[in-house]
Amino acid sequence: MKAKITMREFFLMLAGMFLMSAAVYYEMMPNDLVLGSLSGLVMVLANFIPLKISTLTFILNLLLLVVGYVFIGKEFGVKTVLASLMLPMYLRIFEILTPNVESLSGNLVIDLVCFMVVISAGQAVLFNMNASSGGIDIVAKLLNKYLGLKMGKSITVVGFLISFMSILVYDRQTMVISLVGTFIYGIVLDQFCDGFRIRKRVCILSKKHKEIQEYIVRELHRGATLYLAYGGLDHAEHMEIETILEKSEYGKLLSFIHQVDPTAFVTVSTVNEVIGEWNSRKGVI
Repeated sequence: MKAKITMREFFLMLAGMFLMSAAVYYEMMPNDLVLGSLSGLVMVLANFIPLKISTLTFILNLLLLVVGYVFIGKEFGVKTVLASLMLPMYLRIFEILTPNVESLSGNLVIDLVCFMVVISAGQAVLFNMNASSGGIDIVAKLLNKYLGLKMGKSITVVGFLISFMSILVYDRQTMVISLVGTFIYGIVLDQFCDGFRIRKRVCILSKKHKEIQEYIVRELHRGATLYLAYGGLDHAEHMEIETILEKSEYGKLLSFIHQVDPTAFVTVSTVNEVIGEWNSRKGVI
């Protein structure tokens, strides 16, 4: 596997998987919430296979990693291997430190809401790095790649099947709650993922277009496209700059424009997704 992972990505995964593992162990399992995930499947299988939760999680993750490596790609596999090892590792630590765990809040609804928010945020961070926490996410990624389904919808489809399996060991109320929770979880996940993809499309009309262009290219390391525009009011030629930026970069650009040309005319729109070399900071818009 030649794909690389930066230290920043590694520590993000380390922290994200800790939160996700804690949510599974302290919020999902004590309440018998068989939500659409590998952990939900493990909860069902643990009633038939005499192994610890962490051990079952490791075995199933290992099997699904092979599938992910073959059908999804090397880079996805490398990052997911790390995340997949972190999940059973953290679960084993929790099993040793707190073997007999109970619901943190004592309220099923509160635990369900907290679980979905924490898990969805962590999943979105991993998917944004073209990685996954492993397990069922690999199956969802396959559906996303080959059927074009959004990650949230893919996880919902797989999750429904797992939630239905809860009837084998739990009552109907548990199954219904798990089904509803899985559906809401998919919606929340899509919202988190969409938030990571949102960008700003900025169009600038300014007499200082050269300085602004240089700032975008040299300081922000983004591409910029120049258009020759003809003013309908003054019947004069103007140079328009167009670029696509992240939210933080947009704020920096706006501050620079206010300094060099307070009279500049700037229009801004929201872009839901950008595909191509732009994401590596090498593309020219």
